[in-house]
Amino acid sequence: MTKVFFIGAGPGDPELITVKGLKRIQCADLVLYAGSLVPREVVAEAKPTAKIVDSAPLTLEETHALMTETVAGGGIVARVHTGDPALYGAVAEQAALLEAANIDYEIIPGVTSACAAAAAAKVSFTAPETVQSLVITRLPGRTSVPEAQSVRRFAATGAALAVYLSGTMAGELQAELLAGGLAPGTPVVVARQVGQQEEVVVHTDIAGLTEAAAAAGAGRQTLFLVLPGLDAQAARSRLYHPGFGHGRREAR
Repeated sequence: MTKVFFIGAGPGDPELITVKGLKRIQCADLVLYAGSLVPREVVAEAKPTAKIVDSAPLTLEETHALMTETVAGGGIVARVHTGDPALYGAVAEQAALLEAANIDYEIIPGVTSACAAAAAAKVSFTAPETVQSLVITRLPGRTSVPEAQSVRRFAATGAALAVYLSGTMAGELQAELLAGGLAPGTPVVVARQVGQQEEVVVHTDIAGLTEAAAAAGAGRQTLFLVLPGLDAQAARSRLYHPGFGHGRREAR
């Protein structure tokens, strides 16, 4: 029987957690959550007898010890991460320790901040006939980025970009985007603390990126959406075009 659940809590809005994730939090005996990123309201639905622990000051070994102790006592663990566990998280190393201890686990996906930011800004990453790809990436910081996966290389493809973990490096991002061949007028969304009460969403372009980031108070939880196809969204998709037939509708 599964005893440990890794749960994507979404970008911060307590209502942007999946029903499945919320149910696991409600039945857990130990709720471990990243308090530096996940608002306390997200885990407020835990049962009164649950032990709720902020993992921010803990090491990998300490969180693992808490999980194994709970499982050994017959309890259920909800390990709550911000956004989606598959993106820029530390689930793999935690899962490896659980596997070594023969403890079963399940990963429950969550809404990633890029999608929440696009919704808040009322924009689309893709546009018919022009932009059909989204790249989730970051600038190098304390964690390096392979040169082949640099923002400059991805910008050269003309794909939409969601740039994480780079909120204090707007100037560097601007330089990389221009070096990749994107026009200064390419639309950009600067989004800070998406899904929280302090949410800020600013529409700008590459030329105005540094000024917009400063005005938005860009910091650790700021995300940049680079949208080369935004101006092309007037193009009609084929999906609902009367001349486009498919298994559910004949072309006419």
